[in-house]
Amino acid sequence: MDCLLGIDVGSTSMKALVYDLDGNVISQGSRPTVSVGDNPDNPNWQVYMPDHIWDGISSAIRDAVDKIGSQHRILAAAVTGLGADAVPLDERGTPVYPFINWICTRTTAQFEWWVKHIGLEKTFQVTGWQPFIWSTVLRFMWLQENEPELARRVHKWLIVEDFVNYKLTGKYSTDYTDASPTLLFDQHTLTWSDELLKQAGLNKDLLPVPQRSGQFIGEVTAEAAEKTGLPAGTPIYQGGHDYLVGALAAGTISPGMFLDVTGTWELVITPAAAPQWTPEIRELGLTIEAHSAPDMYCIWGGGTAASMLEWYKDQLGTEAQLKARSGDGNVWSNLMDEAAASPPGANGIFFLPHFNGTTSPNLDPRSLGAFLGLNDTSRREDMIRAVVEGLNYGSLDMLKALEAGAGQTAEKITAIGGGTRNTFWMQNKADVSGRPVVTLDIEEATALGVAMLAGVGAGVYKDLSEAAGRVQRPGRTYDPNTKLVPLYAELFEIYKDIYPALSSLNSRIYNRFRV
Repeated sequence: MDCLLGIDVGSTSMKALVYDLDGNVISQGSRPTVSVGDNPDNPNWQVYMPDHIWDGISSAIRDAVDKIGSQHRILAAAVTGLGADAVPLDERGTPVYPFINWICTRTTAQFEWWVKHIGLEKTFQVTGWQPFIWSTVLRFMWLQENEPELARRVHKWLIVEDFVNYKLTGKYSTDYTDASPTLLFDQHTLTWSDELLKQAGLNKDLLPVPQRSGQFIGEVTAEAAEKTGLPAGTPIYQGGHDYLVGALAAGTISPGMFLDVTGTWELVITPAAAPQWTPEIRELGLTIEAHSAPDMYCIWGGGTAASMLEWYKDQLGTEAQLKARSGDGNVWSNLMDEAAASPPGANGIFFLPHFNGTTSPNLDPRSLGAFLGLNDTSRREDMIRAVVEGLNYGSLDMLKALEAGAGQTAEKITAIGGGTRNTFWMQNKADVSGRPVVTLDIEEATALGVAMLAGVGAGVYKDLSEAAGRVQRPGRTYDPNTKLVPLYAELFEIYKDIYPALSSLNSRIYNRFRV
């Protein structure tokens, strides 16, 4: 049986999934993605080690390949991932510094320089992006300023998924969607911006030539074959940034469709037939960039999401974990049972989901998370429900910004990502937004989407529309509870006042403890 391989390097796990041509999972492997501190004097400095990434993803690939048996043949593969995080390589392809990862705050000074000297408007008009503390160019600048000897050894900078492609094929490559978050990619010409490269003090030769998603990169080398178990000569095609290849699997690649990608990050996305660099879109904290679908663009807003539920589980979810260890449910079902035991509105507790700042509709990297409304009758159940509701208020805030920027209304929301397995979260998302939330019965949408790109590249599918038609399966629709929609509309108005009330104080705290 002919198969396709989708490889996904995420911020919490690295996965390899083998699919048949109808999108069914044949086998899979995974390894955790581990972030480590590299400076004891700066606990907020975090990196991914390059050997950890390559060893982890190659082991996940080998696990998946070893399970399929000789009756299956992998026709092609492609790689997706978290994007933005990049590694510098010397001329021999050896990393000279780890990946500075997206939760690291070391580039605060470079972020402030960029905003002051290049500015929000210029950045947006060229790149379609807002500058974030984790924008890739700021890592380049940090290395130049703080490790000049290492910076002089750099031959190529590669985004994390481009690094995996290099290890598989020996070829330097990137695509439009992974070039975009560098803040160096010109969305008008779909090439590197000479102007921004000059202002950042970088040579264009340090970066791979961008191409569209689905283009051929190269074949698996003998060395990579021995490491991964993939046959030497297996063709590797260009993937893309995870949320945009996930949109391919969901089939939400036509204007007027709204996609919610709920995972470590949550993004709300709508496709666009042409770019729209309007002041309103920038002021709403939205991004517009090339899509992984050919000749398409998209508009999106995003922020961290499931990582805050993970934090709650690890720090405050002791009871749910103890019950799970004793055989009573699993930790997530136990936590959601606790949340369901609190009434809508969480007995007046609100949660501001800004553990990693906020982007849309307010661009503020110094905003921090908060619980509000705690009193001596507050319960653990109220706090976990407040986290879920806070995430969904934040999602609605981004959705409203996206509707305003795109000039369209979301009649329904299609949702993909690991969060869709959490039925309480999805139902509450429908109740808070007042829109039906439609999930799909597809496994690992990002890996499937990138496998579709490999399939189109290899000629298995005529185009992405044919591929989507073969792999899509309806899942579950969560209709909003009409009795709760007015309540949540009222509470959302309170939520919207929390950020402006706390922004100045959070900035002072950030400056004291996070920089």
